[in-house]
Amino acid sequence: MPSWLALYYERPVEITRGEGRYVWDAEGRRYLDFFGGILTTMTEHALPAVAEAVAAQAGRVLHTSTLYLNRPMIELAERIAELSGIPDARVFFTSSGTEANDTALLLATSFRRSNQILAMRNSYHGRSFSSVAITGNTSWSPTTLSPLQTLYVHGSVRTRGPFAGLSDADFTAACVADLRDVLDQAGGQVAALIAEPVQGVGGFTSGPDGLFAAFREVLAERGILWISDEVQTGWGRTGDHFWGWQAHAAGGPPDLLTFAKGLGNGMSIGGVVGRAEVLDCLAANSISTFGGSPVTMVAGLANLRHLLEHDLPGNARRVGGPLIERLRAFGSDVDFVREVRGRGLMIGIELVAPGTDRPWPEAASLVLEAAREEGLLIGKGGGPGGGVLRIAPPLSLTEEEAAEGAAMLEKALLRARSALGAS
Repeated sequence: MPSWLALYYERPVEITRGEGRYVWDAEGRRYLDFFGGILTTMTEHALPAVAEAVAAQAGRVLHTSTLYLNRPMIELAERIAELSGIPDARVFFTSSGTEANDTALLLATSFRRSNQILAMRNSYHGRSFSSVAITGNTSWSPTTLSPLQTLYVHGSVRTRGPFAGLSDADFTAACVADLRDVLDQAGGQVAALIAEPVQGVGGFTSGPDGLFAAFREVLAERGILWISDEVQTGWGRTGDHFWGWQAHAAGGPPDLLTFAKGLGNGMSIGGVVGRAEVLDCLAANSISTFGGSPVTMVAGLANLRHLLEHDLPGNARRVGGPLIERLRAFGSDVDFVREVRGRGLMIGIELVAPGTDRPWPEAASLVLEAAREEGLLIGKGGGPGGGVLRIAPPLSLTEEEAAEGAAMLEKALLRARSALGAS
């Protein structure tokens, strides 16, 4: 494996099995999973409905490719098109979120005949050559070479930057003015704006509700497409809405919506759903060898059915709200906790050096290790510095498990505070 393929923990954990919201390592120790394999185990570990569907399909045929008819793929595409809110939608399946965003960029630049893309500062959209080119988070941008001309705009980091001290309304107005200024200076026909409704790798940050609706008005004036990257926010993760874009619903849905991660509950599914005229715009053949694989499609269908029948988005709201408030109450007494933010079961805890506004990645690493010792798995990330703890458990998390995890995380913060000599 290459040296840049990082592992969590000084003593890396080998996960050997999972059940519900818990996983076990090779030594038999149990952990409460508050990260879900980077927001991918959406419903629960070893969900019987998914396991049974995968086993049954594997016994028939594993792979055919999109060159042949595939009933599960059509059924899942129809369901996603209906759920997307996009009229007369088309769906193309890929095998990852990176490939989904790469496809959306291909479609948008082909449709608009331009390689100019608007992206948000602090953003992350994948690890392919094109998606790195629109990633505004320097920690995840290993090259400045690019097939695209990317223009970055303000808006997705509410409590930092030049507009942080403004009210929500004034913040949105300032970001819209910035967007107009960028477009006036672009000197060409911009293809699209791609944006995460809540930034994932960037530390679960977001702008005020309605921000992208305000952006949409400016984009519509110039025919620019809006791509909503729902790889992490989709399927009800935020609790308040099924899609992250719905917090910015004025003006209607995006032109293109990308998805992945949670839909397969661990199976590799990604895709793009969008307006038919955009999805149909390619003038050459294009396929995805593994996109739409029968075995992943039946997993997605079973997982999505379980999610909806058990109202797991509603559960994310009911369990996530009190969890956020508990963490905020505790964090207010810890001087290196700058902010607890998020919605639903997508929660970020930003850590800074005491008495400063400077990200403290060393503290985040210590808390990550301490949480593991307590029996809790969490993530970390954030913008430059990476000082944000990321909490995103399966959406079936119970109130009792939320309380258990919060208690373990509080102990981990106290242990890290003691080790760091903070107050």
